[in-house]
Amino acid sequence: MHYLLIYDVSSDYVERRADFRAAHLKLAWAAAERGELQLAGALADPVDTAVLLFEADSPAVAESFAKADPYVLNGLVKQWRVRPWTTVVGECAATPVR
Repeated sequence: MHYLLIYDVSSDYVERRADFRAAHLKLAWAAAERGELQLAGALADPVDTAVLLFEADSPAVAESFAKADPYVLNGLVKQWRVRPWTTVVGECAATPVR
């Protein structure tokens, strides 16, 4: 199953993230190496949201990531939520429908 971890980031996110980026990326790449985190990044124009795509058996994997993320712990993320995403088309779709 796919899960989207959606971050609403602070208005000063771009200016403040440099202090925490190395730790955030270390956490993210570790999750990617375990096969949990598939894609991640901030939306542009404006940079007000970030989206992280997880593949897991439950939303707990994405929730645990958020709870440990330096961006969350240091207030760069104002709010976060995990949403199940029923993927049906594409090579990596969790529940392909033709």
